Order: sequence, then structure tokens, then C-alpha cells
Amino acid sequence: MIDHLGINVADFEASKAFYDKVMAPLGASLLYMVPEEYTGGAKVGGYGRDRPVFWLQASTEEPRTQQHVAFTARSRAEVDAFHAAALAAGGKDNGGPGLRPHYHPNYYGAFVFDPDGNNVEAVCHDPE
Repeated sequence: MIDHLGINVADFEASKAFYDKVMAPLGASLLYMVPEEYTGGAKVGGYGRDRPVFWLQASTEEPRTQQHVAFTARSRAEVDAFHAAALAAGGKDNGGPGLRPHYHPNYYGAFVFDPDGNNVEAVCHDPE
């Protein structure tokens, strides 16, 4: 279970534009921008449905280690919509929507690479 997760991004505005589009089909949006006086001037924003759980932080440090994050989708249709939105927003396909029975029989997920190469997934665990 994830309480919250953050990733470093090279271009905050490009990543924000990507995630604004990708989060919409999952019913999530940018909920909070941390005032820059608390971040040393870096842009930091949190996405979620009810509270921020996925955070972007601008980083100029090299290397920015790519990460994997999976977002819970409430239906298989949300997984499909997430994947379509991610590709339309400039993401690169890393595995289209479908069952992944090697994880478990109802694991329905889709994977994309975001603008920084992070492996981003939406997954629904429901049987239909």
C-alpha cells in the first residue's frame, strides 16, 4: 500500500502537463503546490483524489534515478483511459492495457514511460 511517493523530474512544467492529463482519467489532479520558500526554490507539487499522494519535485541533480509507480484504477476502463491519455500527452508505451495473470488472475494494468523515463502504471485488481 502506498501512502505517498515522489519522483524527481528534469522539467517540472513538462512533467506537470503530462501528469495533469494522465491523472484525469483516474479521477486525480494536482491538489497542492508546496510554497517555494519551503523547498529551497524547487517546484514541488502533489497529485491525488482526496489528498496528495504522488509528488513531483524539480531536480537538476544527475543522475535522476528512474522509478516505477503504480496508481490504483477503480475500473479496467480507467486503466484504458489512463493509457490513452498518457500516450496523447507524450508518454511512450511500455505495455498496453491488458491482463497480467503472471501477477494474479485479475491484474489488469497498463504501463507508460513519462517524460523522464519513469515507468508509470495504472492497475485494477477487480475481476471485471
